[in-house]
Amino acid sequence: MLKEAITETDKRIDKALLAQQALQLSALEIGRLRRVQNGIAGVSGLRGVKSMELLKFSDRGTGLAFNLDSEEVGVVLLSHGSGLKAGTEVRRTGRVVGVPVGLGLLGRVINGLGMPLDDKGPVKSAGYWPIERKAPDILDRSPVTEPLETGIKAIDALIPIGRGQRQLILGDRQTGKTAIAVDTILNQRDKNVICIYCSIGQRGTAVAQVIDTLRQHHALSYCVVVVAPAESAAGLQFITPYAATTIAEYLMAQGRNVVVVYDDLTRHAHAYRELSLLLRRPPGREAYPGDIFYIHSRLLERATHLTSQRGGGSLTALPIIETQAQNLSAYIPTNLISITDGQIYLSPDLFKKGELPAVDIGKSVSRVGGKAQLPAYRDIVGELRLAYTQFEELETFSRFGTRLDERTRNAIRRGRRVREILKQNETESLTASEQIAVLFAVNAGFFDDMPLEQVITVEHEICLGLNQNLQVQCKKINSGKLLDSEDKEKIREMCRQVFSKVKSEG
Repeated sequence: MLKEAITETDKRIDKALLAQQALQLSALEIGRLRRVQNGIAGVSGLRGVKSMELLKFSDRGTGLAFNLDSEEVGVVLLSHGSGLKAGTEVRRTGRVVGVPVGLGLLGRVINGLGMPLDDKGPVKSAGYWPIERKAPDILDRSPVTEPLETGIKAIDALIPIGRGQRQLILGDRQTGKTAIAVDTILNQRDKNVICIYCSIGQRGTAVAQVIDTLRQHHALSYCVVVVAPAESAAGLQFITPYAATTIAEYLMAQGRNVVVVYDDLTRHAHAYRELSLLLRRPPGREAYPGDIFYIHSRLLERATHLTSQRGGGSLTALPIIETQAQNLSAYIPTNLISITDGQIYLSPDLFKKGELPAVDIGKSVSRVGGKAQLPAYRDIVGELRLAYTQFEELETFSRFGTRLDERTRNAIRRGRRVREILKQNETESLTASEQIAVLFAVNAGFFDDMPLEQVITVEHEICLGLNQNLQVQCKKINSGKLLDSEDKEKIREMCRQVFSKVKSEG
């Protein structure tokens, strides 16, 4: 009898505990909307709300808890908030804003909340990660040692990028910034690299054009496109780059190499400035709030190359920003230049002259990628960057009509051929071995007496001859080995044959 009584008592206690837990789980904290305007809202009654927590406005959209003031919560709307009015019920979700992650996102076009925009049905995810995550610790990071090949001669040879690096792309409007990023994505095909293109505040037609380019070159299979169009709410534009980085971090944690393109962070800064001013945060320089540096630094610090103990994956960040009238000393450009590991500057003057890609070698730099560059580049290219910069100065000096010595005339003649060689059409990438062969021919003086209009034709012939006759040397270059004297002699002989053929036909 005693055992039965004890058992019955235990059952009652268990039922009481379950009922209490169910009561606790069903308890909701509900607030009321006090005001709503231009993408932000003021909510009262949510005493326990957390920073960056996702809030629901009945069935009329969601918002992000941003300002936790004593009297009300400043909420950033993640939609335009149509139908919202004072008195609307606001509920806590108990979780910070996040995004679905996983390989199921490859080939999809989504927004910053993970909702599909491509009419292909629901997104298949492996989990749900918060968009704001702590950057990897210093001890979990490895040096950048592997190259990220863009297929663009001016970058791979002179401003190399490594996997795990943060390389800024900046320039005035319509100078080819997005084109360089898209070419980099296209060049990752069959290189075991996953690419994420994050569009922030761009016109719908511009985003559609990028997606169409990726589709035409069969690149969508290894890409995720995260979009916050210009007509979307400022709050959605603000969270989108963080969501794209979280998707990349999940893949990096699986040991994969990922590239994220942020196009562009200037519009991201504009969206944050708009939200901050509406939430009454004090403006500072150029009306940006004081923490504008922090929103970009905490985003880009998440890019890294992990140690082998953490899987060895990498996340390479390619942020894009737009300058005004070539002003590199403006607030946002100086912020991003100080955060990143180098920059690729595109000059509108070079763009107008037809020197595409319009990369200004003198104002561009890579502080990390040289250590990850293939050894054959360092051996063949050598002092090409310095020589090219000196050539530009000599060419400017020669325009004054000064009499020049023979050495200076030769330097200018070769510099003009190098400039012609560095020109490259959009979506026409070159392999590392092709680039090295062409630059070897330039350094060896084969192009010195070649008319400028024939340089591109000869370049194509060199690439063709290399792929047909020197496959052993190509494998050496791509595997990270140095070319010995015998290899260089074979490339030199192939160049002689090509130039002899061109001259005989010309």
